[in-house]
This record gives sequence, structure tokens and C-alpha cells, in this order.
Amino acid sequence: MFHRPVWAAPSPTADPGRAMKVLLLTGLGALFFAYYWDDNFDPASLQGARVLLTGVSAGVGEELAYHYTRLGSHLVLTAHTEAFLQQVVGNCRKLGAPKVFYIAADMASQTERVVQFALDKLGGLDYLVLNHLGAAPAGTRVRSSLSTRWLMQVNFLSYVQLTSSALPSLTDSKGSLVVVSSLLGRVPTSFSSPYSAAKFALDSFFSSLRRELDVQEVNVAITMCVLGLRDRASAAEGVRGITRVKAAQGPKAALAVIRGGATRASGVFYPWRFHLLCLLRSWMPHSRAWFVRQELNITTPPAA
Repeated sequence: MFHRPVWAAPSPTADPGRAMKVLLLTGLGALFFAYYWDDNFDPASLQGARVLLTGVSAGVGEELAYHYTRLGSHLVLTAHTEAFLQQVVGNCRKLGAPKVFYIAADMASQTERVVQFALDKLGGLDYLVLNHLGAAPAGTRVRSSLSTRWLMQVNFLSYVQLTSSALPSLTDSKGSLVVVSSLLGRVPTSFSSPYSAAKFALDSFFSSLRRELDVQEVNVAITMCVLGLRDRASAAEGVRGITRVKAAQGPKAALAVIRGGATRASGVFYPWRFHLLCLLRSWMPHSRAWFVRQELNITTPPAA
């Protein structure tokens, strides 16, 4: 007797990887609509806005400078290398920047001078956009005490010092603090412990500061921006052979940062799928670990 074959749907548990992909895609779809459905970004709100922007020599920082220029903002730009700064400033002027000034400075030791320069040139601040980052000094081991101390100074303490100096002016203008951070400040991964420590410190400090300002009824917004791998040579070199993650596209990432700051959002995630990964950190730690491992080249030996 002939029996018709019975089709049975494959069990999700039979393939954990497939089940994880289904879960992630479902969550990503929900987050996409939630993120873009209520978009109140008004480009005109940035016309004439006074912006101090750090770390503009390349990548996202450079693109931030160009976007703010096109939107008619008044800018003070800073970075470590004056030659790169001059090139970016020249490009901003070609784009029709109404006001653009620059100051070359070492974020390890000259933060107060940078803020004072901006206040003198612009007469106050509406936005402080913190985007600079530092790599470990040449010739030091990645996890040495010297390397860790340097990374904490440039990638964390300088942010605190700049914020402290600029906060009175931002309070007067009811302005915004925009902090460009990293996924490594929300989700720990392998081979990046000193850098992750600095980024976790950023997230904790500014989350606490946001609560303090709210309690004190100080109308200064803080926007934390969680980005993927930076689109610049130093960032790519630091993880060469370790991760499969591709660098975020500078222009798109920069625009996401600007939109978040202008709308006074508490958080920005670019690529936006990182929001789900951050949620998984608390909800489903095992799933998060699986997702992180997919981005690592675990055959590469860790650096000393």
C-alpha cells in the first residue's frame, strides 16, 4: 500500500544557529520600525548651532565636520595632528562653512585649553561632540599597565575633563553632550580588555551624569552613540586578523550621530542591529556570547 510522505517542519532546536538567526531577524525588524517610526529630526535646528567637535582628522569625526558644515553649524574642530586638521577645515570652507575654527591639541593633557578656545571663538556652546580616541603608544604591549593607563587617559578621562569644562556653557544654552563610543562599551569581547575598560567607563560615567542632571533639573541632554568598528586606519589595524566585523561607513554613521544629538535621544546605535545585541547582554547572555563569537577569528593568537 502506498503511503503519502508526511512533511514535517524542521525543529528550531535541531539547528541552534538557524534558530538564533530567526530570533535576531525578528528582533531586528521590530527595532527597525520602533527606531524609524517616530523621527522628529529637524535639520534647521542645527543652523547656527555652536559645536565643539573632537577627533576630526579621519573617519566618523571628519564626516561629522562635513555634515555639520552642510547644516550651517558654527564649528570649532580639534584633533592631534595639525596637518590633518587643516585639510578638514579647508574642505569645510569649500562646503561653505559659515564659521569654522580649529585647534590642534593633545587630549591627554590639553582639554581645558580646547574648551576655552571654543568659548572664545563661538561665545558659548550648544553641542559638545566627543569623538576622539587613542591607540596604545607604539612599542607597548596591549595589556601592559602603561598601555592601559594611556588608553584610560585619552579615551575616558579626557572626556570627563572636556565635559566638566564645557558643562556651564551647555547649561546656559540648554545644550547637548554627544558621546561617540563603541559596542565594546556595552558588550565585552575578546582581545580588547584595556580599550573595553575605557569604553565601559564612558558608558557608566555619562549614564550616571544623565541621572544627576535630571535630579538637579539641568536641561542638558546626553546622547550615547554606540558604533561598530571605526572607519579609520588605526581602528582597523588594531583588530586586524582578530575580527570579521566590517568598519561602519563614516558618512552614514556620522549622520546617525548628528540626528541622535539634535533630537536629544538618550542613545544611538549604528549599525542599528547593535541595539539588539546590547539587549541580549541582559536578557539572553548565552545567545549574546554566540553572536559575539561569530564575529571573531578565534584561530588568531591573542596579542601579548
